[in-house]
Amino acid sequence: MFIQTETTNDPAIVRFLPGRPVTGSRTVAFGDPAATDASPLAARLFAVDGVGGVTLGRDHITIAKTDDADWDALRPAVLRAVMEHFITGDPVLSDDDDASEDGDDDVVGQIRELIDTRIQPAVSQNGGAVIFQGFEDGVVLLDMEGPAAAMKLGIENMLKHYVPEVEVVQSFEEYERLKSPAMNTPEALSIRRILDEDVNPAVASHGGHIALIDVKLDTVYIRLEGGCQGCGMADMTLKNGVEVAIKQAVPAITSVLDVTDHAGGDNPYYQPGKGGTGAM
Repeated sequence: MFIQTETTNDPAIVRFLPGRPVTGSRTVAFGDPAATDASPLAARLFAVDGVGGVTLGRDHITIAKTDDADWDALRPAVLRAVMEHFITGDPVLSDDDDASEDGDDDVVGQIRELIDTRIQPAVSQNGGAVIFQGFEDGVVLLDMEGPAAAMKLGIENMLKHYVPEVEVVQSFEEYERLKSPAMNTPEALSIRRILDEDVNPAVASHGGHIALIDVKLDTVYIRLEGGCQGCGMADMTLKNGVEVAIKQAVPAITSVLDVTDHAGGDNPYYQPGKGGTGAM
C-alpha cells in the first residue's frame, strides 16, 4: 500500500492520501480523542503521540499536529497507523455514520456539477482552481487555489442559490485550522468576525483575502492571499486597515504579524521590504 503525503500552507497540517476511498463523499472532523467513537480510524490516529486533530475526507486523511510535535517523527508514525488500519479491514466510520452518508448523495452531486460546469470554468479564467473536499452539516469544504480565494463569496452565493441545503462555503484548510482551541477563544472569535464581516468583503473587491492563521497571547498571525499576496500595498493595507480593525475589536492585541510569503506570489508589484513578515 502506497500512501502519498501533501503539505499545506499551514505547516501544522499535512494531508495523507492512501490511494483509496476514505469516507466516500463526506468530510468528518475530530478535534478531540474523546469524540472518536464514530470512527475506529480516527481513534487509531489519535493514539499516535503528537496528533492534535483528524479530518477524514472523501479520499484523504488530514492530520493537524500538536505544537510540540515534529513532522520528521510524526509523519512515519501516522503512515504506519493508516496502513495498519486498512490492513486490518476495520471500518473508517461506524455503521451509524456510514448510514447517514446516503442522504447527502444527491446534494453532493448537485454541488459537484455546479463546480465542474459553472464555477471552475469562471475561476480558471483568472488562473485559480476550486477542488471539492466535502459537504458536512450545510458547509461546503473547498480547496481554493490562487485567485479563487477572493471569489469565495460569489461561489457561496451561487451554491446557496441552486442548492438550498448549502449554508456556507469554507476553505478546507481554514476548516482544519479553526478547530484549534486557540482559534476558538473569545478573542479569536472576535477577530474572525472582524475579518469575515468587515475586512474580507472590502479586500475581495480587489481580488484579495486575509486569513487568520493563529492567535497567541497578544499577537495575531495573518496571511494575505489572492491578489493581496505580493502586493506592493500590503504593508499599508495591514497598518491602516487590518491592524486598526483588530486592535479596536480586541484591545488586548498589541501585534499583528504577516506570515505571507510575498516573494512567492505572482503579483508583479511586490517590492522587497513591503508587506513582508514583521510586526505591524
